[in-house]
Amino acid sequence: MSKIGVHSFVWSAGSSRDELEKALENTQKLGYKLIEFSYLDPAQVDVSWLAGRIRELGLDVAVSMGLPPEGDISSDDASVVANGADILDRAVALVRDLGGSKLAGILSSSHGKQEHVLTRRSWDNSVSALTKVADRAKASGVTLNLEIVNRFESNMLNTAAQGMAYIKDTGASNVLLHLDTFHMNIEEADVGLAIRHAADKIGYIHIGESHRGYLGTGTIDFPAIFDALVAIGWDDYVTFESFSTTIVDKDLSLKTAIWRNLWGDNVALAKHAHRFIELGLETAHLKGQLVRQAHLPV
Repeated sequence: MSKIGVHSFVWSAGSSRDELEKALENTQKLGYKLIEFSYLDPAQVDVSWLAGRIRELGLDVAVSMGLPPEGDISSDDASVVANGADILDRAVALVRDLGGSKLAGILSSSHGKQEHVLTRRSWDNSVSALTKVADRAKASGVTLNLEIVNRFESNMLNTAAQGMAYIKDTGASNVLLHLDTFHMNIEEADVGLAIRHAADKIGYIHIGESHRGYLGTGTIDFPAIFDALVAIGWDDYVTFESFSTTIVDKDLSLKTAIWRNLWGDNVALAKHAHRFIELGLETAHLKGQLVRQAHLPV
């Protein structure tokens, strides 16, 4: 059975010790096994303390991020690429120091709507820079999980197939796909088939609804997604991600266009999401068993 995680922005967009402590406690209390943080600045957060609390509560941890324009590794400007590689190296170090193994998010280019078509040169610049970061990350036991996002948040990796082509070009064993049902619902021809096709290159999964609110209240075909995850034998983390104007991170909320209040009670939201994912995966397993059973006469 897959393990279930939750994005810290379900709890808070703050990074004070009290806010982080509450996020950790809520995560464990509601049965989640992993907490995902958007990149935390070690200059503002006591990383050693946070790593200790994560261990004490028996949680796993992942870090996600999106590269800024001034750190776009697909840029034609060598200094911008170098800055992006440095940002990624620091993020890898944060994952390592927190005791995690997954860096996820928009790591191949800057996060945000682009006003130009991707060029082969941009692709090659990105692949070259990320390959070197991945090689350095191996020593820390960290995987780079490339989030496949919709056309309004990147002009590079919008489908799992594009992500697989990028991974092939890196030739790196620790570069994997970060699939997100919200984005896949927009870009993939068939989300379940895309998951099956990408099976051995998936490193991380985000579960989010079409409007990013309560699971099951939008248009995403979750039974097909859970069926696909069970079919490929997925046994790693499935992490719930949801956004509302109740909790605002200025940078991310603007980039992801969070204009509506889709929920107010984050505890109720998180309880529902855990049950929804758990039951969805359990149901998919039961369906699989029924399909495989011959039921021969005695």
